Amino acid sequence: MRPLLFALCTLLSTAYAADPARVFKAGAATSNITPELGSSINGGFQDGKAVYIHDELNARCLALDDGKTKLVLVVADSCVIGRGIFDEAKKMVHEATGLPLENMLMSATHSHSCGTAQAVGQSEPNPMYQRFLAKRIADGVQRALNNLAPAKIAWGSVDVPQHVYNRRWKMKPGGIPPTPHGVTTDQVKTNPGVNNPNLLEPAGPTDPQVSFISIQSAEGNPIALYANYSLHYVGGVGPGHISADYFGAFANRIGELLGADRQDTPFVGIMSNGTSGDINNIDFRGGQAKEGPYGRIKIVANDVAQAVAGACKTLTYQDWVPLGVAQKDVMLGLRIPTKEEVEKASALTKQSKLFPRMETMEQVYARETVLLADFPKEVSAPLQVLKIGELRVSAIPAEVFVEIGLGMKKRHPQTFTVSLANAYHGYLPTPEQHKLGGYETWRARSACLEVDASTKIVAGLEELFEKLKRTSP
Repeated sequence: MRPLLFALCTLLSTAYAADPARVFKAGAATSNITPELGSSINGGFQDGKAVYIHDELNARCLALDDGKTKLVLVVADSCVIGRGIFDEAKKMVHEATGLPLENMLMSATHSHSCGTAQAVGQSEPNPMYQRFLAKRIADGVQRALNNLAPAKIAWGSVDVPQHVYNRRWKMKPGGIPPTPHGVTTDQVKTNPGVNNPNLLEPAGPTDPQVSFISIQSAEGNPIALYANYSLHYVGGVGPGHISADYFGAFANRIGELLGADRQDTPFVGIMSNGTSGDINNIDFRGGQAKEGPYGRIKIVANDVAQAVAGACKTLTYQDWVPLGVAQKDVMLGLRIPTKEEVEKASALTKQSKLFPRMETMEQVYARETVLLADFPKEVSAPLQVLKIGELRVSAIPAEVFVEIGLGMKKRHPQTFTVSLANAYHGYLPTPEQHKLGGYETWRARSACLEVDASTKIVAGLEELFEKLKRTSP
């Protein structure tokens, strides 16, 4: 728990509520984004195909309004979503409602059992699904805005440490094989295998904190709960299954625990992905019992929801808080292969007996090298910070390493970071983790940002924090 945070909320509630003319409003909605059977499923080195819909995928939307500024937070059940789709959805909302583009924070969950929305690995998106996804996200936002009604807000946090593990490990000598690029200097191995005899220690920390925003109607009925946990995803679904993973299971379970699952106006539970680029749900020391399909998902979702529901009982809700937003783009360099590297990689891809599909990891990464040859030398990455009372919600368009999120929380106690937000630019290790090597640093379309990208991103976010501080009432 964070009792100081709750105490601050109580004090600020009294100050903000002093003006009876100010009315705080909120609205929430979901929009179904489930792809058709036969669709591509990404998240692996080989493409998957949807053969069964275990649970529907959704864009879960929350709208907030302080009477002067409106903000929207969206979390979509998808592995990764590129900027083009998010920008198209924002444009449609803006044209329909006038809401400024920068006032919308949209992110993907990173579930590996969803329809492909962006080319990654050997999965290619269907342009029709991309257009469908943008439209359905926009529809969800407009429905949330249409549902705006007088509301109360509170936020808090609770620790759930038992489900987060750093997946990058330092190993005994000889325990790290060469990379698919032939590099032999890696000092860590990602996902080394349970009870691997070469395990030494994790290469980094975890963040056990679940941060959340709770919204109630003026009468005290739950409207929505937006949570954030630094956990990559859980997995363990059936073959070819479409599923929202633990993100969707949490959304359902928190509604049940808050007694809001049978309301006339549907409650919307939302779980966003925190800084989980190097964090997953596997205890590599072997401390977990084996579960059948969806077993681990249910355990994690229930434990996290139980903790959050318990923390909600300690909250003091505020009748009004000021809202704000600051956004900027930063230019980030890409690690582009040389002409010689591309020629060598191209020859290697031709060795696949299933060409153009790749068989081995070496061939997969050779294909990535060939594709990266056509990438620009730098990209523009959107950064964003939302102000919700004294809370700050920052957004980064990447799979952010946990060290970055922990650093943000240390400098700004009332904050959390949403990853995979507003665009997608692959993994975001710190420079220190880059030096250790490992899967998240192996050059590919999903891991091609310059070594110092996180330094530039953090500096950009700090500028936005300072900007919001100067504009605070």
